[in-house]
Amino acid sequence: MAAIVLALFSLPVQARVGEAARAGEAGENAAAEALIPAEMGAAVVASGAGDALSTEQVAAVVAGRTGGASRLPPLAYPQTRRLDLMETHFGVAVADPYRWLEADPRRDADVQAWIAAENETTFRYLKSLPGREMLRARMAALHAHERFGTPRKAGGRYFYTRSNGQNFSPIHVREGADGPERLLIDPNSLSADGSLAVAEWVPSPDGRAVLLALQERGSDWRTLRVLDVESGTLRADRIEWVRYATLAWNGDGTGFYYSRFAVPGEADQPTTFENQQVWFHAVGTEQAQDRLIYETRRRPALLHRAEVTADGRWLLISSNRGTDRRVELTLLSLARPDAKARTLVRGLEHEWQLIGQAGDRLFFRTDAGAPNGRIVTLDARHPRRAPLEIVAQRPQILAGGSMIGSRLVLAYVTDGRVVAEIADLEGKRRGDVPLPGLGAAAGFGGRPGDPETFYAFSSFTQPPTIYRFNVETGETSIFARSALGFDPADYVSEQILYPSRDGTLVPMFIVRRRDLALSGQPAPTLLYGYGGFNVSQNPSFSPARFAWVEQGGVLAIAGVRGGGEFGKAWHDAGRGANKQTTFDDFIAAAEYLKAKGYTGKDQLAIEGRSNGGLLVGAVVNQRPDLFAAALPGVGVMDMLRFDQFTAGAFWVEDYGRPDREQDFRNLLAYSPYHNIPDAADYPAILVTTADSDDRVVPGHSFKYAAALQAARLGEKPRLIRVDTGTGHGIGRATDKIVDEYADMYSFAAYWTGLKLGAVDQQVAGVTNVTK
Repeated sequence: MAAIVLALFSLPVQARVGEAARAGEAGENAAAEALIPAEMGAAVVASGAGDALSTEQVAAVVAGRTGGASRLPPLAYPQTRRLDLMETHFGVAVADPYRWLEADPRRDADVQAWIAAENETTFRYLKSLPGREMLRARMAALHAHERFGTPRKAGGRYFYTRSNGQNFSPIHVREGADGPERLLIDPNSLSADGSLAVAEWVPSPDGRAVLLALQERGSDWRTLRVLDVESGTLRADRIEWVRYATLAWNGDGTGFYYSRFAVPGEADQPTTFENQQVWFHAVGTEQAQDRLIYETRRRPALLHRAEVTADGRWLLISSNRGTDRRVELTLLSLARPDAKARTLVRGLEHEWQLIGQAGDRLFFRTDAGAPNGRIVTLDARHPRRAPLEIVAQRPQILAGGSMIGSRLVLAYVTDGRVVAEIADLEGKRRGDVPLPGLGAAAGFGGRPGDPETFYAFSSFTQPPTIYRFNVETGETSIFARSALGFDPADYVSEQILYPSRDGTLVPMFIVRRRDLALSGQPAPTLLYGYGGFNVSQNPSFSPARFAWVEQGGVLAIAGVRGGGEFGKAWHDAGRGANKQTTFDDFIAAAEYLKAKGYTGKDQLAIEGRSNGGLLVGAVVNQRPDLFAAALPGVGVMDMLRFDQFTAGAFWVEDYGRPDREQDFRNLLAYSPYHNIPDAADYPAILVTTADSDDRVVPGHSFKYAAALQAARLGEKPRLIRVDTGTGHGIGRATDKIVDEYADMYSFAAYWTGLKLGAVDQQVAGVTNVTK
């Protein structure tokens, strides 16, 4: 079953299963013509020429020693070259003076020099923030506890990750659940500089090999390697140009199926992300000998994901467009090498997720005829037969399912709360999975004939606990749990519904220390949002967020429209022409937190990453008066050119197409880069991105930050922090994660008035009850 916890940005559907498996970490729109930013004609350095502040000056500013001034003086930002570039689209003149910052920072010397100058200014400021080093140390300690990943069973062996705070989690194996542990591979040893990470790993059905997907410097490109379990060594096999793929072993473990693109520059390949193909690789051979299994050259925009059924008899290929989850299904018999592909589901009209197989019956979670989801079976031998309903639609959202033994585990979500129930293969309810409170569960991998499964449960104030569960007997035991030296009872997590601008009730989680809740006093608050691509915001443990709450801050997470909190209708209400609804919901969350006394004047910071970075950038432009600080991370900031870079073309299903007039006008109305005013009073802003991000290219953040610094937006800082040698987020070393969040949250703490202090509690480690 796909993990319930998903907070990742807009990957094509093919990539989501692998990424999810690791969880276990206003007003009316104005006329578009009136929204051409006046700042495009502003001076390069709005705060005046001159050198950047010295270390001593920055320290004095941060400490408040500013000669009695009530506001911090403006920083002197590095000068940014402007282009005299104006383009007309559908009769609208649009300036783009910082387009040169779109160049690849890994190769362009001018962009590299710009990054160096910006980072020098930013880090000089950040290093002087009060409490930063203490906060970093606490975050590092919270990351350093021993952590287990959810085990995966194959061939009588148990595979799992276990980390003692390393940058990357080593993979271990046991012969049987209670057997001695053996280190299989330590990703920390793959490269001297930490540039290589294991993005995904899949054991073969017989447990003799593990397929590794390696990524370099956070890239979305993957290189596949085969690890021999007995010897712990890598085989010679090496598969390149894999991206947005799932990995599927054949039934006997002699080879695997994968999706790949052509090598950039091949004569018959017009663009890098067209004509994705499914290939088969036999272990022990060269990639040049791989066999092409499936492609759709007449529809080159389709992406393809391959899955092998549990008995190894069938290959199911799901095809979709970009991030749209609606698929068509193609089935191939693996028992007959000459068998032709047969269409199982035509068109791209509904979601279909394979959750298991029993004989010729293929079990799917689908929204066909059921917007909230239902379970049906299709006949592999008779694909033209109508689906047979096993579990009917309910008022709750059916988020996913899995077949374990002779049972189905079904995950339902209501307002962000997860419940998991057990049904037999005819759909009759047989019990529930015991979940210990407000939180989220991930895992539930399994195979027919084996009733044992594992899942991880976590909450805002409880790190993941790994449970071992028998779906037939209901027996539950703890495989591993962390003890971090604090009592979760000292914290309060609540879920409320607040009214948005149009009266719609929107869910929001609020987390505080219990003593703060009892005091009734407003406190510095961090409001997080995402609101896109049908992704729900569910409770999970984050060391950085917990450190904020532990210090006395309030954490609020709003499930704004555009996400998946209430299914497809919730998603549709916040995408395309309805995108402003996402921003209205987030603004309403900020107003609610203030009106209800959770936070007060100049105490509210906002954060969002990826699509959430777009959210933060848009609402700051629309309501800068609401916020004291803003943290837009790896955001999509130029909505008129997002489709020109790497994976951006896949996002048109959610945003619209800039080359269509109606979509263009809608996108221009909220594009963060294009709606920065010439003069206003803005909150303190810390933009974060990475130079190797090839999902949301850093040029989005570079251009946005340059425009912010050129405009006259008040005295609060508008800084950009550019990480080097990393990408969008997946595959980052723990040290880099801690560094970035310590910078972000100490910045937010200073500007919201949260006083950072030492924490007496100590990290206690892990309890592994299987040893």
